[in-house]
Amino acid sequence: MNNAFVNLLVRWMVLAVGVWLSTKIVRGISYDTGGTLLVVVLVLSFFNAVLKPLLLLFTLPFIVLTLGIGIWIINALLFYFVGRLVDGFHVSTFGAAMLGALIVSVTNLVLNRLLTPPKPPGTPPAAPMGKRDDVIDI
Repeated sequence: MNNAFVNLLVRWMVLAVGVWLSTKIVRGISYDTGGTLLVVVLVLSFFNAVLKPLLLLFTLPFIVLTLGIGIWIINALLFYFVGRLVDGFHVSTFGAAMLGALIVSVTNLVLNRLLTPPKPPGTPPAAPMGKRDDVIDI
């Protein structure tokens, strides 16, 4: 099986766990069925891949000014927008979206740390993908 495909599935599962936890912890977030949760994970991962980099680029001064808290607000906006876009996924207020985004972020951080294998001691850093030193250029 392709390693990139397995990594994508793991990232989706981690995101699904984060969204599921946010529905269990935050009172204003809920979903109707497991299929709805799957759609939410797919739409949220699409937004994180497409919209989030653009939002980060355009709001970079705000992010620097707020010392990174602006990223949390962008995540909450995406979470809130998915709640309005996907039928069966309910996000009642922007405050609930902020708490949900915080739970998803912390879940992603913790599970990615747990699922990433540690590097063995004494392992040299990976070689850069650029020019190799053992090739003679003419």
